[in-house]
Amino acid sequence: MNRSRITAILTVAAMLAAMWVLEIVDSFALRGGLDSEFGLRSWDIDAPWTLLTAPLMHGNLAHLIGNSLPFLVLGSLVAFSGLSRFLLTTLIVTVVSGVGVWLFTAPPSITVGASGLVFGYFGYTVLRGIIERKTVDIVIMICVIIFYGTMIWGVLPQYPGVSWQAHLFGFMGGLLAAYLLPRREKPRQINQWNTGAQGGYYAP
Repeated sequence: MNRSRITAILTVAAMLAAMWVLEIVDSFALRGGLDSEFGLRSWDIDAPWTLLTAPLMHGNLAHLIGNSLPFLVLGSLVAFSGLSRFLLTTLIVTVVSGVGVWLFTAPPSITVGASGLVFGYFGYTVLRGIIERKTVDIVIMICVIIFYGTMIWGVLPQYPGVSWQAHLFGFMGGLLAAYLLPRREKPRQINQWNTGAQGGYYAP
């Protein structure tokens, strides 16, 4: 595994660790104060930066526990594409999901949680396998569909208090990232013959 992939996976772990630290502080010390300050308020133009902070916040520990494993697994699978691709995918998903939530959630709702990212990573890994058509990407796609395929129903309104908007637009953001980001180039095979020091020929 190359250094970029290792760094990307460590970044996923660091993001999850940050979510846990923030939620523990919020739950036991601030009593939800961080959610109110850094959550995404629909139709509110006074704090646009909450678009980026809302995925790090969670309503309670149960909410965070529910998101932790799929975030770690699916985020790490995206990280196999490398650090830069993981960061760009995360940014695209965050923005698309956040804008969708901001537009299509009735005010004055506050939305928090990493589920938009989870659905974005899900969408990315599925479409990337189709676009890349490489063995590793196809295997990842198949595994994701087998273990997380039922997630797709989460893009529909089902339960009160659950942001299907974050799920739907996060998924769309993942598809968009998979489509927009350039395909990885296959390594070139060198078949050129070179002249040896003794006047013979060899193939590298």
